[in-house]
Amino acid sequence: MKRIHSLLLATTFVAVTIPALAQMPTTPPGAPDPTRVVAGTYTVEPSHSQVAFTVNHLGFSFYRGIFGDITGSMTLDPKTPAGAKVSIDIPITKVVTTAEKLNEHLQKPEFFDSAKFPTAHFESTSVVAKGMTATISGNLTIKGVTKPVVLKAKFVGAGHSMLPGGSIAMGFEATTTVKRSDFGISYGIPLVPDDVPLDIAVAFEKAK
Repeated sequence: MKRIHSLLLATTFVAVTIPALAQMPTTPPGAPDPTRVVAGTYTVEPSHSQVAFTVNHLGFSFYRGIFGDITGSMTLDPKTPAGAKVSIDIPITKVVTTAEKLNEHLQKPEFFDSAKFPTAHFESTSVVAKGMTATISGNLTIKGVTKPVVLKAKFVGAGHSMLPGGSIAMGFEATTTVKRSDFGISYGIPLVPDDVPLDIAVAFEKAK
């Protein structure tokens, strides 16, 4: 009886899966083609966006962590890229490393003090685009302190999303380096460097 039940489950799985696989596209829906970019307002797609950081740990190794569940918006017109606006919120409590105790420590007052400052925020002030790249200047607020930063951004791709609704989507990656002491996070300096490189990947979906 168990064998019959297993066969029925397997048959059902195959019957459901094969049509779904047949409908899968044979090429990625997004491509690094600027002509696909559509003017409008976009919102961040949190499940495919992240901010990663790297620090040198005591001179022995490079240690990394990621902030997820990012939210925000972007407004742009490919005909006038200098008028683009980007606004990003980064929830501090969503930082993840490979050590649970470190995750907890990063929430403490000597680090991000997330009980008082639960969100970091970036607001662009200017965009200078050149081909597939752009220099995005703006203000970054961490732990209640706002400092100017410059992001070196690169267009990754655009197209129709595979998510329900098939909205227009696009993505960018960017890099910058911040000095954590500027934001009142001096714990461990100089054993752990003051300068922290950031790697940013953000996916956007066009607002309906």
